[in-house]
Amino acid sequence: MEMETPCSTLSWEVLILVAHHLDPKTLAIASCVSKSWLHSMSSDLLWKPIVTTHFPSLSTLPTTVSYCRLFALGQSSTTRRRQTPPKPTLSLDDLIFTVSITSKRDSRVVSTVSRPVEALVVDPPGVFRFVVSFESGVVVKNNGFEEVVKVTWNVVVKGWRGVFTLMDYEGKVGFVAGREEWFSQELPAPGCCSKMVASSVVADMKVGMCGCRESDDGGGEVRVGKVSVGIMSVVDWRAMAMVRPFQFIGDINQKKDFWKLAVRVKDKWAIVKDQKEHLEVVIVDAKM
Repeated sequence: MEMETPCSTLSWEVLILVAHHLDPKTLAIASCVSKSWLHSMSSDLLWKPIVTTHFPSLSTLPTTVSYCRLFALGQSSTTRRRQTPPKPTLSLDDLIFTVSITSKRDSRVVSTVSRPVEALVVDPPGVFRFVVSFESGVVVKNNGFEEVVKVTWNVVVKGWRGVFTLMDYEGKVGFVAGREEWFSQELPAPGCCSKMVASSVVADMKVGMCGCRESDDGGGEVRVGKVSVGIMSVVDWRAMAMVRPFQFIGDINQKKDFWKLAVRVKDKWAIVKDQKEHLEVVIVDAKM
């Protein structure tokens, strides 16, 4: 028979009042006391300011995941960053890019978008640079002035198995049709000495503006049209090359001109024509 204690019968209002004075670790421990405490201690009212303080870049993610879960993801990502990275086990198809642009003047989200990497355009082919198109966003008057914004680029592992921030940077953007602004931020080096050793690799973002419609005063209005994100080496300021997995004959389509295929030779023979000899082969997918 389960016995109720005075602590377990506290109202949720009292629990929330006390919880506002607890640190994240104590909140997590308190949520294990009972089901009612778990519900109270996991409230977004408690965890949203904590996430905003410790991981501000994650607080802009457009998601239905609780802020308690976001804090746990950010904390585990910080812990992994201090460790020597293992061999990669993820492919680009496992990732989702989330880009948001927020005004520093009034904390207004100017534009935000989430796209799976497999749906993005690689530009140019073979390098780690992707084009993210914005189909909607806040319309801003084309006044030619520059405004300070915060640009954030988060990478989410599908299924919310992990999340990490590649860019969380403040800079100026000119809201003028056709104008482009560049942002770059050095990525931390892997391992325990990430704050003392330069990585020589930066996250790079290009924000492009497009015109929307003419305003009554003739000045026009603009919004963010597309964003290009990538990883660059500071040695030669070129985008990092990608090692693409082998594909198969059955994967060939008209979406691209260059393919890296894994095949095997099923048959071969020599042909002599006009006193010239050449070799003909029959190839099949390596997985057959």
